[in-house]
Amino acid sequence: MSESPFRASLVRRVGQRMFYGWVIVWVAMLGIFASGPAQSHTFSVFIAPIAAELGLSQTAMASAYGLATLVAAFCLPLMGRFLDRVGARRMLAVVALVFGAGCAAFGLAGGMIWLALGFAALRFLGQGSLMLGSSNMVSQWFSQRRGFALGLMALGFAISMAVHPMVAKWLIDLVGWREAWFWLGISTWVLLLPPVLFFVVSKPEDVGLRPDGVSTPPDTGEPQGAIQESDENDFTLSEALRTSAFYIVAAGLFTLSMLVTTLHFFQVSIFSDQGLDTDVATVAFAVSAVTMIAMMPTLGRLLDRFRTEHMFAGGLMVLATTLIIAAQVSGIVSAVLYALAFGVANAVSMTYYSFMWPRYFGRTHLGSIQGTGQMIGVVGASLGPLPLGFAKDYFGNYDAMLMGLAAIPLTWAVVAALFLRQPVKPKSL
Repeated sequence: MSESPFRASLVRRVGQRMFYGWVIVWVAMLGIFASGPAQSHTFSVFIAPIAAELGLSQTAMASAYGLATLVAAFCLPLMGRFLDRVGARRMLAVVALVFGAGCAAFGLAGGMIWLALGFAALRFLGQGSLMLGSSNMVSQWFSQRRGFALGLMALGFAISMAVHPMVAKWLIDLVGWREAWFWLGISTWVLLLPPVLFFVVSKPEDVGLRPDGVSTPPDTGEPQGAIQESDENDFTLSEALRTSAFYIVAAGLFTLSMLVTTLHFFQVSIFSDQGLDTDVATVAFAVSAVTMIAMMPTLGRLLDRFRTEHMFAGGLMVLATTLIIAAQVSGIVSAVLYALAFGVANAVSMTYYSFMWPRYFGRTHLGSIQGTGQMIGVVGASLGPLPLGFAKDYFGNYDAMLMGLAAIPLTWAVVAALFLRQPVKPKSL
């Protein structure tokens, strides 16, 4: 697919100074940031005022959120195929336009059904589609430096964690939770539509370039954790589904998505349950965000350098540790310790989620494969809040459930370390 003369000229001018892929990383970072209104760290601030006005219990809120996220998840493979067909620029432009409208309309929710529909729309468009399109175009533009580029892209999520909860709380205090959603929708259009329309080029091949800006395929100096990418390493979705690597990666990412979402969704409630003020929980998001900012580029470089299965296992162990610390939060010191660990866990989740699919299955059919994989991850996110909601409503606290949930990432860390290997594409007859 060739690009417009304007964008082709822009790529040439930028190329005189630097590789245009770094512009793509910047736009993708903005896309990840703009998904913030659909992320659990923003919803966490809205849970109490929505539940109070609509008269819903925590279990009811978690159920609506989980069911809606589950429904949204099953639409992501369709979005992945749409992405493969039209490219990231057109896909992201459509999603940004509809997502902004969805945010503005969410404030009109008047009951359980409309609330669930609103959750579903925002999770599909923001947490699902915006992140899918953003990570896809970075993966198309980078190969040997993909981990580092995706780590930079994921800084958008860290900035969102620092900004969106505080902005949401300020808007709720100023104009109420309903009108707050209107302004979040407007901000999405202002932030995202102009750079997507003017700067995004879906693939480097569309303007005569190659991933990483190299003129020929690299043939030496392969990092230990990387693979040389060619058409021979590009799996179709049906081929990927016949490999054990697909299911190990999917299960690990399912676990990360499920449990990181759980902690985002209930962080304010967990802190309140231990007698800590809501403002402390909100500030803890900012501490986690700063930790993410420090960790994500580093994690990206490590992914480019070291064996992927060992990095994957280590990331899952970080998540298990975070859950154990969350069960021990009792004061400011332990809250800060938890926030630091949660920041690392978020860095793992964001960076690995984008890195793993192209690492094992290539770029050609990445939209379809990543869309299916992301569907599995979003299913995890939909189920995540239910155990803690149940524990609070029926046992009065979160601690025992948090400790029990830590066993899940520990189990998959062992599986990844022992059994995750590069799949071999079946030879054509």
